[in-house]
Amino acid sequence: MYAEGVAGMAGRIRDEDIALVRERTSIADVISETVTLKSAGGGNLKGLCPFHDEKSPSFNVSPARNVWYCFGCGAGGDAIKFLMDAEHLSFVEAVERLAARAGIQLRYVETDQAAPRAARPQHGQKQRLVAAHAAAVEFYRAQLGTAGARPAREFLARRGFDKAAAERYGCGFAPDGWDLLTKHLRQQGFTHDELVTAGLSRPARSGSLIDRFRRRLMWPIRDITGDVIGFGARKLFDDDDGPKYLNTPETPIYKKSHVLYGIDQAKREIAKQGKVVVVEGYTDVMACHLADVPTAVATCGTAFGADHISVLRRVLFDSDERAGEIIFTFDGDAAGQKAALRAFEDDQRFVGRTFIAVSPDNMDPCELRLAKGDLAVRDLVARREPLVDFALRHVISRYDLDTVDGRVEAMRRAAPLVAKLKDREKRPEYVRKLAGDLGMEIEPVQRAVLAAASGQPAREAAAAPSRPARPEPSVDSPQSMVEREALKLALQEPVLAGPMFDAVEAVEYRHPVHAAVRAAVAAVGGASAATGGAVWISSVRDACEDLAAQALVGELAVEPLRIDGEPDPRYVSVTMARLQWGSVTSRIKELKSRIQRINPVSNKDEYFALFGELLSLEQHARALREQAAGGL
Repeated sequence: MYAEGVAGMAGRIRDEDIALVRERTSIADVISETVTLKSAGGGNLKGLCPFHDEKSPSFNVSPARNVWYCFGCGAGGDAIKFLMDAEHLSFVEAVERLAARAGIQLRYVETDQAAPRAARPQHGQKQRLVAAHAAAVEFYRAQLGTAGARPAREFLARRGFDKAAAERYGCGFAPDGWDLLTKHLRQQGFTHDELVTAGLSRPARSGSLIDRFRRRLMWPIRDITGDVIGFGARKLFDDDDGPKYLNTPETPIYKKSHVLYGIDQAKREIAKQGKVVVVEGYTDVMACHLADVPTAVATCGTAFGADHISVLRRVLFDSDERAGEIIFTFDGDAAGQKAALRAFEDDQRFVGRTFIAVSPDNMDPCELRLAKGDLAVRDLVARREPLVDFALRHVISRYDLDTVDGRVEAMRRAAPLVAKLKDREKRPEYVRKLAGDLGMEIEPVQRAVLAAASGQPAREAAAAPSRPARPEPSVDSPQSMVEREALKLALQEPVLAGPMFDAVEAVEYRHPVHAAVRAAVAAVGGASAATGGAVWISSVRDACEDLAAQALVGELAVEPLRIDGEPDPRYVSVTMARLQWGSVTSRIKELKSRIQRINPVSNKDEYFALFGELLSLEQHARALREQAAGGL
């Protein structure tokens, strides 16, 4: 299974002490710091295995027997084995960690009785590195109150963080000296190699050891159990030639692809709420937590990736039984949008639903809290939208949807996003939504999505033609019929129809030949100026610029009106109302499609302008419907 009692130079831990550690350790408490556990019945617990990816929980814990076992990968053992596997500790390190947790003083069987106790290390490498970081935290925190740290205190204050907030998150200051921390830690017994391995110090050109961080505001970075494993350091001075943020390098205990800042404080609320908010920086995490969004975490100097997802899934208990919510907050600029699209690529790794929250004016949560208060931060999270909606809108916004080429190309780019939806039951709805956003028929969009799901090239899938943004109505469609009736009234009854006919412009006619005849009527002075008869019809025909329009004038001049008896003003009013209603409803549909493609947060001026236009059009449509009552 695994070796017991080995402690290297420190000697062997006594067997009775190891047994006492096992006896006094609650395996459920230990494992729940890393994995969210739920009742499995019979007193047992279950969760998502931290040692392999899975969507249904197969990791089982038996508190009564103090053991765990995964039916998925076959791993198992007691609390000591769990710490060894989960945190890559040696047997001795795991026992010492649990002993400290339980308040047990371990006794060692000495291998060299002559050697003084203090000269023989009692901890493994990880424990020594963690201890060095804990000492560094206290050093940096003490420095934050010094005169030289005034810029650091002012930085925190400008971002809305008082002394209590700084203490809660362990903020500190790396002083100006070259080796002040190094000397401090060496005096506490840490070796040259330990400080270099921990990433706290680095060799200088002279060969001496100097501090890695100088003249910077410091944030301790903790793992999920609360141990400090690294630091994030923010530049404060203009003459600092380093990057804006400098993080601890990769070390045996600090792997940036696995680390989430704030996870130690957020994990319990994440498990409780089934929700996590992923932000971009240390101050964003602080701002969210202080604004009562306690589920916020952030990556540390790297993009959000697969290893971060594995950590969050275990804490969220993200499984088929309990799908959680993952909410990303990104800036609305190009970099933020790119990050959001990368996040969507990872969407399939989650069972739960993924969302995005973009704040007004592209402010991050820290800026938003400072400008508008805690409520604004909570509202930002509450206004989240599905990540797929954001991704689709971002993709199609790059194309001119008023052109056939733009719509087809947008469809080609957007269809694979719909095809990637892990919830297949949602795909038909998103196909319909995408078709509406593009102003296309549903069939070609559906073919493109199905082809993308099967791996067919997008260009071949999109070969089917798309309809134009304003489709030409067929000759026997209701819209064409009412357009013809309006033109017949103008040609046959200009005195009666003239004022109402002339008030409706050619843009309301969807059929191009009908629009050409309407333009010809306007070109000869309008129906209101006519007296009717052959001369009037002839003048309209001569004003037509193409043969199709000329032929239509002759046809409409003799075609009977669609009314029994003589036309009257009411019939003219109903006909013109029907004509405009068809055009207005079409424009309403197009306008709704445009509004769906706009982010109301980052493009609020355009959004509200179009929304106001939509309300006006809908009011106009209602008036036309009432005017045409009985005729629609």
